[in-house]
Amino acid sequence: MGLMISGATLAADPVNGKKLSAQCSVCHGKNGISKYPEAPNLAGMSSLYFEKSMVDYQKGERHDRRMSLIAKNLSKEQIRDLAAWYASFEVTVTIPEL
Repeated sequence: MGLMISGATLAADPVNGKKLSAQCSVCHGKNGISKYPEAPNLAGMSSLYFEKSMVDYQKGERHDRRMSLIAKNLSKEQIRDLAAWYASFEVTVTIPEL
């Protein structure tokens, strides 16, 4: 009897993403709120955008020396988990009165 594997992917694990985010917090801040203007906030970022960005760094289609090195060491599952963690934050925006 053969084993059939579906095309479904494993669900992301935001708890593992939280653990992995310790490395990210150096530049992107605790809980994804950056203290540095050159490092974007990750909190509330779309998981699809996060995943695509990291894959683009891995492929060399997006360029940043530090991020390219970091992304190359992450598995697809780790990227998915990080994406789920940062996407889990509810971010509110206040529109300024002009």
